Amino acid sequence: MFRSCENLDKMAQFGFENDIHSILKLDMPITNAPMARWQRKASSSNTSALSGLSPGKSANVSLSSSKTPSKTPGKNKKQTPSKMGGDRFIPTRNSKQMDVASFLLTKENEPVDTNNTAGTSESQKAWSMSLNGYNIEDAKILHLGGKPLNAPEGYQNNLKVLYSQGATPASVKKSRYISSTPDRILDAPELRNDFYLNLLDWSSRNILAVALHNSVYLWDATQGDITLLMKMEREEDYICSLSWTKEGSYLAIGTSDCKVQLWDVENQKRLRSMASHTARVGSLSWNDHVLSSGSRSGHIHHHDVRVADHHIFTLNGHSQEVCGLKWSPDGRYLASGGNDNLVCVWPRVQEGSASNESQSVRCWSEHQGAVKALAWCPWQPNILASGGGTSDRHIRIWNVNSGSCISSLDTQSQISSLVFAPNYKELVSAHGYAHNNVVIWKYPSLTRVADLNGHEDRVLSLTLSPDCSTVATVAGDETIRLWKSFEVDPVKKKAKERMVKSTSSVIHQSIR
Repeated sequence: MFRSCENLDKMAQFGFENDIHSILKLDMPITNAPMARWQRKASSSNTSALSGLSPGKSANVSLSSSKTPSKTPGKNKKQTPSKMGGDRFIPTRNSKQMDVASFLLTKENEPVDTNNTAGTSESQKAWSMSLNGYNIEDAKILHLGGKPLNAPEGYQNNLKVLYSQGATPASVKKSRYISSTPDRILDAPELRNDFYLNLLDWSSRNILAVALHNSVYLWDATQGDITLLMKMEREEDYICSLSWTKEGSYLAIGTSDCKVQLWDVENQKRLRSMASHTARVGSLSWNDHVLSSGSRSGHIHHHDVRVADHHIFTLNGHSQEVCGLKWSPDGRYLASGGNDNLVCVWPRVQEGSASNESQSVRCWSEHQGAVKALAWCPWQPNILASGGGTSDRHIRIWNVNSGSCISSLDTQSQISSLVFAPNYKELVSAHGYAHNNVVIWKYPSLTRVADLNGHEDRVLSLTLSPDCSTVATVAGDETIRLWKSFEVDPVKKKAKERMVKSTSSVIHQSIR
């Protein structure tokens, strides 16, 4: 009896194993498995189609109206996006580097050899370079093969571009702020509103000189003190022009009584009065010890202020008043502008020359109005800028070496003064009718940077401060306005000062 029960148990176990094997076989259909999802959907759609028929309509509707699945079940997986930036980036892996990295990781657990000398480490580096082609200490687990590509132009990705061939700037460069209001306004009562005169100049010692009718006043920009330097004896006489020496110690003054006076500013003493012109002296310019003066007669005189017989040269090129006069920064050329619409360039005075007259190097007649505004480029000594009066209104840039006009711009306004601002390589122009303002232009493109408005009458003249950060303008509204438009970033300023100091030290060393 026990044996028969044991046989029954074995047979039951055998049958259970057969059932398991039959279930696991994949080469025959599974009869007792649940229906697939697509089969259930198909049968349900057939049932709904049959049950939806109305009694009045024919029941002879084809069962094929139910949709058969168009795709093979289980094959409607989404493809990997082919668009750049849509998927993650997987770098190539170098098998050698992986092996070396694994070696280095296991090496970290080993005790450090204190007896290892510098010579041994250098020899190990050399062996590693010769055997592996790279230093084993610089091995990386992930190695990028080649440079990653830039994203296509105009492409934007919400996840941002993680890899880029070009370096991304740390911050976007911001344009500097230029105030539309002056930093300071000074009163200039009894200022003579005459386009042809030059009544303002700023010295290298930070002292601003201004001529008010028959007097000259000095304003110390550092201390804020105002000093009356001189006053002409006769009330009907007036000041026509001012010009500081390069050192800022002496001031030349051109007057309506045809004379040029030289003053020692520190001691407030007149050194000499030079008479040679036959009409008022409306323009002055220094070149070392030589002072050049332009007169209403059209003549330009060179004065050697060191000698008693000061008048050494006469330049005859203008038929009307010389209202603009500027020596180039290197002292090679003198530019003159006149009411005859001419711009002339004269060579430097030759010492010991037998003749007391000289011929112009260049003479341009393109302007259609009086040329008072003249400015030499500090960083390009052969470049001259000139501006025409009401009938012309053009800024023209000249190359003195070639004699060609590089560029020309119609400003739609009378130009009374020009100056180059080296801190940002810009050109500043002062205007009379019709705008009565100051404009900052980018050089050499001559694109407008900013307009400085505020004067209520025509701007007669402008000059730059010694540090080139501020421009002073004087106008017919009897005000002087200081515009701090060219301040340099403090970091760049310190770097520039260090560079200047290092250059000067090298020069001193070479002299020694």
